[in-house]
Amino acid sequence: MSKQPLEQTNSKEPSMLDAFIPVISLVALLAIAVVYFGNDSSYGPNQIALLIAMGIAVIIGIKNGNKWHDIEKAIISGISLSLGAVLILLAVGSLIGTWLLSGTVPTMIYYGLQILDPSWFYAAACIICSIVALSIGSSWTTAATIGVALIGIAQGLSLDPAITAGAVISGAYFGDKISPLSETTNLAPAIAGSELFSHIRYMFWTTVPSISTAIILFLILGFSEETTASTTSIIDLSNQLEQQFNISLLNLIPLVVLLFLAIKKVPAFPAVAIGALMGGLWAVFFQQELILRLANENTGVLTANIKVVWTAFFDGVSIATGNAELDKLLSGGGMSKMLNTIWLIMCALSFGSVLEYLGMLRKFVSAILATAKSTGSLIASTVATCIGTNLITADQYMAIVMPGRMYKEEYQRRGLHPLVLSRTLEDSGTITSPLIPWNTCGAYMYSVLLVNPLDYIFYSFFNLINPVLAVVYGFIGFKIKKLATTT
Repeated sequence: MSKQPLEQTNSKEPSMLDAFIPVISLVALLAIAVVYFGNDSSYGPNQIALLIAMGIAVIIGIKNGNKWHDIEKAIISGISLSLGAVLILLAVGSLIGTWLLSGTVPTMIYYGLQILDPSWFYAAACIICSIVALSIGSSWTTAATIGVALIGIAQGLSLDPAITAGAVISGAYFGDKISPLSETTNLAPAIAGSELFSHIRYMFWTTVPSISTAIILFLILGFSEETTASTTSIIDLSNQLEQQFNISLLNLIPLVVLLFLAIKKVPAFPAVAIGALMGGLWAVFFQQELILRLANENTGVLTANIKVVWTAFFDGVSIATGNAELDKLLSGGGMSKMLNTIWLIMCALSFGSVLEYLGMLRKFVSAILATAKSTGSLIASTVATCIGTNLITADQYMAIVMPGRMYKEEYQRRGLHPLVLSRTLEDSGTITSPLIPWNTCGAYMYSVLLVNPLDYIFYSFFNLINPVLAVVYGFIGFKIKKLATTT
């Protein structure tokens, strides 16, 4: 997706004003979208804002001598980067639908209600997601499975879903970062030129203090939480789950299989797809009464199974119990529920692709490097660039690759070990991606947890503390590894 040399396209380099205009326009349009549409801004208004801002950038690019045909190629190339994520999103939509129908998610909620106490629920949610993400190397899979169940348990315990989402994301991203199975954890050292396990050990200095602080904050929130859930209400909810589903530990087998596939490094799309297929089969084996109720027509058993399970794959499930909160808890999933997220990702990546192709992102970085004189300011600049790349290109991989390429030579020139760069890329590029509503990760978390990133951002303590700690270390010179010098 990189731009061709300017002299080959007879175009001139954008000015700083050229680079700023599309970004400022996007910020203004996104702010207007939030003011007028609130939490619904991600369901269309943000997409239009991104496309208008992209159009402004295109006009500036054409003014500078770029051809529409070349810009269009850059857009198509940028969108193609998201196709892997799109396939995973569609598979996750099916997985949630079939796991709701099969009783896998309701079973996790049922047993979670029995063992998780409100006072330490948030901290426990963070720790559980950390362990799962460390084991499988995927924050996305952790959120779509354990995270979905924890959100359901929080609703059953009358706890704040935004804090719960913050705990899920904090734990999932901590586990993801220190897992050698994680794609981004492998990508950062590859870009920076450091070794994987040295990179993971070096990250401990920022990630462990950050997650420890986050867990303490979640404990404080949990013990200060005033929950309205009583033992009676929890028993009632558990009974309602038993009335709707055949609750059994056997329902957790699809989860065990998915975790096993992830540990065995099976790629995310086929692993999640297999999990979704198992959910459909488990629904047929263990939830016949529910399937016949959902069919709601005088059809044969075979027809009811085919129609209800098939629908769960593409449109999820909708269960009516007479309890509105329980209906919301037990309904959802399906590929169709992911289409808005895919729309948002495609618009965001189109905007980012245009800015990269036209040289506008390089313009920002050149200006930043001119002012970054000390090690602390260089690391702060790297963090700011990674966050900015997440905001503009809407992709965590781009937020690692682009700043990594841009700053690698500068880190070497200043005698800093590649581990410093690889850790900084992770501490900012990967960590902040789920906090941005139009980023691929933020859009994904919204689609599976059903909590707006603008609501959970203030409770994603690990994701907020980690970049700050990276900058502090840079300015005080703590654990900043230098290249060995030879005489």
